[in-house]
Amino acid sequence: MKYFAQQLPLIGMVESKDDQNKTFVLRTRSNDVFNIHLKATTWFESLQNLDRINRSRELMGTNEPNADFGFQQAVTKGNLIAVQGTWYQHGNCERYEAQTIYCLTSHAGYYLFEHTHWWVTQVSAMADRWLDNLFGEKRTYARDDFSALYRTNLNILGLPTNDETQEMATLSRLIYGLSSAYLLDGDERYFLAAKAGVDYQREAFRSISSDGRFCIWVHARVKDKYGRFDSLASLFEDDKNTIPLYEQIYALAGLAQYYRITSDWEVLYDISRTINSFEAMFADWDKARTFWDGYFSHIDPVTFSPSTPELKHNRDQKNWNSIGDHLPAYLINILLSLDPLPQQCGTHEGNDHQRELLELKKKCEKILEVTATLICDKFPDANGNPFVRERFDKDWNENLSWKWQQNRAIVGHNLKIAWNLTRVANYYASKGDSEKADKFFATAQRIGIAMAKLGVDQIRSGVYDAMERQPSDPSIPIQFAWHNTRDFWQQEQGILAYSIMWGYLSSREPESSTAADFLSLSRELCAYWNLYFLDRERAGIYFRISDNGTPIIESHYGDKGGHSISGYHVFELDFLIHIYHRAYYPRKQQDHSVFCLHFKPSKDMCARSINVLPDFLGPDSLEVVDVTINGIRRTVVDKYNFQIPFAENDLGKTIVVRLRQSDVLHKKLQELAPDDNRFPVFEMSKRTT
Repeated sequence: MKYFAQQLPLIGMVESKDDQNKTFVLRTRSNDVFNIHLKATTWFESLQNLDRINRSRELMGTNEPNADFGFQQAVTKGNLIAVQGTWYQHGNCERYEAQTIYCLTSHAGYYLFEHTHWWVTQVSAMADRWLDNLFGEKRTYARDDFSALYRTNLNILGLPTNDETQEMATLSRLIYGLSSAYLLDGDERYFLAAKAGVDYQREAFRSISSDGRFCIWVHARVKDKYGRFDSLASLFEDDKNTIPLYEQIYALAGLAQYYRITSDWEVLYDISRTINSFEAMFADWDKARTFWDGYFSHIDPVTFSPSTPELKHNRDQKNWNSIGDHLPAYLINILLSLDPLPQQCGTHEGNDHQRELLELKKKCEKILEVTATLICDKFPDANGNPFVRERFDKDWNENLSWKWQQNRAIVGHNLKIAWNLTRVANYYASKGDSEKADKFFATAQRIGIAMAKLGVDQIRSGVYDAMERQPSDPSIPIQFAWHNTRDFWQQEQGILAYSIMWGYLSSREPESSTAADFLSLSRELCAYWNLYFLDRERAGIYFRISDNGTPIIESHYGDKGGHSISGYHVFELDFLIHIYHRAYYPRKQQDHSVFCLHFKPSKDMCARSINVLPDFLGPDSLEVVDVTINGIRRTVVDKYNFQIPFAENDLGKTIVVRLRQSDVLHKKLQELAPDDNRFPVFEMSKRTT
């Protein structure tokens, strides 16, 4: 090519630098090397969070953009770095010139996104803006506020569009986000909003069977000039005139996360009745009803059957969403809340409630085992294709003719499998069942390794979207279904997958090359997310960006709220990556892994304890530092006991639990951490009993 120039962002490791000529060599994930030239207008910049604080402290010693000081501080051999620049090619001549060099590390030597408050700051900024956009200056909330003001569809400013539809699943996802923000930050505003949202969801969208055993959730409330009407059947094009299971699953996402905070028995009752509907209407039972072979993806809103001809292309189908979405949406959170069973108050009603909790716990354990096993056994391609299969008929024959999917892979679904199977592996490892743990992690690791090469951009970083499972030209290893764009939720899956897989391996073989690569992938994707997906002007995120990191805002892609985007995936990312960083990442000082979770047990709950383990993290990952109830510190007898007891007069009060990386894991990882002795040891955290 001649006279060719292209904007080309890079993320890679600094291999060497030439101080005299102001150049350095950057090696990318593809193992390609770029000789980076600085010019007079090259600018050095630090990574910014949604708070828009300039965190440069040692980066710029002068106002000159190409100052020697900036080059010396920002470009350090062995560091991960991001560059935005121009690639020139003219015949045999090639040159890369840097326009902006992003320093990803702080004055403390850590990556900025691994500092203790980075993700808490991000989730709080988004929660505040979301509530401001919907409810203005209000700081207390009621179900009437959600009834009058909640909207699924929000424009790029976060303001309501002309479409006043209220979708149930997006409301539940927002409740998940607000609950997650409260768990991390403890701001009463988030709790009050989550509670009001739960009240409105249960009042407006809940449909209970006449015998009281089953709960089905209405798809949406639609408003026109004549008033509002409820639509039980989905209005979304792929699922139109059906009840899709994934919407019913995500109805529980907000309720389950809110239940983790409160142990509200009425909320759990609705969750239990919804799970009953999964078993009765969506499960593929054998004739004797002794075994179910997964779940159908859709049922008819009239017959409540998966086999009605009116379902058309969704008739008798199973897919990733109908099998896999149970795990992250509600199942893991419910098991975290119920295992071990909460201590009861000792009354007759409490004992009845205890039996109900035990039955629900056993049911959830079975769903976890069945769905995880099906994901392991059915989704990987037996013919060796590195991408999982995603759509099936009743008998698990692959469906390669379904609408837009055909024989295409969604990279985010592959990474979501790797993430959730690792969580399941941690669950069984904590139970002492190493055989199941090894089985599930082996599948997760195999997918993670494949996606590290095929699903992640090897030059720019970032997770791809839709790809052809069989490229039309065998000589080309990857082929995109449409564009090589990146969607926000798929970046989330990649960050969480590689972070938790590093965590799983780090407790066993922290110096293995696979573990080190998973850690590198996690850091590269965290950098990519914080560089390009944050909408700092509006305290939000972009749904889709181009390959060069430019936001795509045409059509609905600029919207902050819609059927495919709500307060869920990004809040889930902030909540869990904050926990994974604290639990799994190397620190010289154990106290720098401490983090807080906030709970507020319902005044009406029967239990006298609450479970505080934040996720399936595996054995010997975390320990309890201390517990404070309504500002008063309580004695912690066993730092490895994640069930916190309390008295009746503690109900309705705020419980703050401080946790940190365990002694066992800290000793294994300590030598891998950068030096942080400039910071003092926190005296408070010495008092662990």
